[in-house]
Amino acid sequence: MEFKHIPVMLKEVIDTLCIKPNGIYVDCTVGGGGHSFEIAKKLKGGHLYAFDRDSDAIKKSGETLSKFKNNVTLIKANYKDAPNILKEMGVTQIDGFLIDLGVSSYQIDEGERGFSFVNNGTLDMRMDREEKTLTAKEIVNTFSQSELQRIFKEFGEEEFASSIAKNIVKARQDKEIQTTFELKEIIEASMPKKVVFSRGGASKKVFQALRIYINGELDGLDKVLEELVDMLKAGGRGCVLTFHSLEDRIVKNVFKLDATDCICPPKTPICICGHKAKVKLVFKKPLVATDEEQKINSRSTCAKLRAVEKL
Repeated sequence: MEFKHIPVMLKEVIDTLCIKPNGIYVDCTVGGGGHSFEIAKKLKGGHLYAFDRDSDAIKKSGETLSKFKNNVTLIKANYKDAPNILKEMGVTQIDGFLIDLGVSSYQIDEGERGFSFVNNGTLDMRMDREEKTLTAKEIVNTFSQSELQRIFKEFGEEEFASSIAKNIVKARQDKEIQTTFELKEIIEASMPKKVVFSRGGASKKVFQALRIYINGELDGLDKVLEELVDMLKAGGRGCVLTFHSLEDRIVKNVFKLDATDCICPPKTPICICGHKAKVKLVFKKPLVATDEEQKINSRSTCAKLRAVEKL
């Protein structure tokens, strides 16, 4: 299948970054290269460092960005390693960064990747298939009922986590659960029919939970945000696109803390913490996709854009 990805909130991201032609920018999750292409177009002497842990993404974005090869460096790595890799390359200060925490259209639409409950495929869900980490198939067939329930509840906020976990354990006693459609069938059978028909993707929360758990998507997110903020030059901007409440809460809290001076308890008569704001919030509330974009690209409906500017 052709690697395709419609960049979410493209205009809003590019406008918010306020790209300087000679600036240094980091796209932490390059995907198909949609956002990076627009960043690179504006560079004249500047440079873009683009990361992705998915080999398919690096290959596709390399094609997309080939005309800008003198201004772009592609790096296959988890974005959480970006600050250390950049410093090893001698890059200690940057003018802007972007983290797009969404799953690419290719990963969702390509059945064999196992991310989709719409297209059938082997339960995998690894963003980097070269990593020897657990797959979704191994998890649903070997984890205990209590651990499955915890994953679905903690990472998917799934209200039917208990019954779904129970039915998965029951089903695998007869036959190994191998495909996305087999898992989807179990999930839907674990819910009231009215929920299945009203939710618009009854399996979404469980698939999200497995994906987040397998890829460690929330692990260290706060840490890498702090590191990237510290690398920003004065006036530099950091943008993050989130797609569900768990990751958005982390981004919101990190940015809020970084934009706050004193963090002493309210009743403390004088400041004793010494905390100083490093950034200012670009928006008081996150930006969301326009109605027009949401009609064209359904994956933009839950997107939120948060941004900070270095003081």
